[in-house]
Amino acid sequence: MRPIIELKPQKILIRATNWIGDAVMTTPAVRTIRRNFPDAHIAILALDWVADVFAAGPHVDEVILYQRKGVHQGFSGLVRLGRELAGHHFDAAILLQNAFEAAFLAWLAGIPVRAGYKRDARSLLLTHGIKIRPEVRKKHQVYYYQGLLADLGLTPGSDDLFLEIDPGAKKWAADFKAGLEKNPVIGLNPGAAYGPAKCWPAERYGELGAKLNQQTGAEILVFGTGNDKETTAVIKKFAPEHIHDLAGKTTLSQAMALIDICDGFVTNDSGLMHVGAALKTPLTAIFGSTDSVATGPFSSRAVVIEKELACKPCLKKDCSSGFSCMLDITVDEVLRKLRSIVV
Repeated sequence: MRPIIELKPQKILIRATNWIGDAVMTTPAVRTIRRNFPDAHIAILALDWVADVFAAGPHVDEVILYQRKGVHQGFSGLVRLGRELAGHHFDAAILLQNAFEAAFLAWLAGIPVRAGYKRDARSLLLTHGIKIRPEVRKKHQVYYYQGLLADLGLTPGSDDLFLEIDPGAKKWAADFKAGLEKNPVIGLNPGAAYGPAKCWPAERYGELGAKLNQQTGAEILVFGTGNDKETTAVIKKFAPEHIHDLAGKTTLSQAMALIDICDGFVTNDSGLMHVGAALKTPLTAIFGSTDSVATGPFSSRAVVIEKELACKPCLKKDCSSGFSCMLDITVDEVLRKLRSIVV
């Protein structure tokens, strides 16, 4: 297998991961690809809801939308996307996403060099398949993606997360903040796509928001998607005039810009947690069922709160054994941790 770096591809397709947090954790790898191929045209194929992670950054020249719920839905949509990608005449595809579909799509598009980890029964579709080293599985996910590139012969650069925010979204967030009282702004992120076992109770987020307002005068921004509206409505009731419910009211780019202007951020293990880590916003991450070693906030300005229990990390979506990993974390404990890192 001839190293990709020696093949000197001029048009490279990167297949992005499908979730916001995973996408953020790949940003060092995307920067590594640009560093190794400074003159290549680099495009990234991303689902609609993660595209903003890459759209404003300098490391890709083009974001191609995979509209899985639209024109690319189902097998016929996948074939249509394959034809569209074939028209770009890519020399190489680097698959940061692990799925069989990613390799199948690159093969369908006729991309001659297809590189990625050997997993999900896709080895035969890869021209440059990499076996996952056992030690990589024990580290943070950032090293998982950087390790793939190193084993492909690329020279990894910095492991720091990277996010660039769209200037229009930055101005929108600045205008939003200007409309608030001139007090600290604290973000709360009570949702998580994976399931309720990752979520600290809404009532505790509400109590935390109310205490922050009482003790510091902080204005509280509550983030979430449309699916989080019931949760965020509960939180807002604790201090209606000072807790601002943003669930379903922002784009990802706008949410990123608001997190960037927050003085502090309290979050479950979620995509926006990784956004906060990449933006170096001081944050407190509350971990329950998941593994903070593998997917914790990759930032020197973050602290993790979790309980040492025999069942952790169970990686389950729901808890059937008392939910102690979350219920044992008190509001005062989170408040102390947050105030210790917010200047």
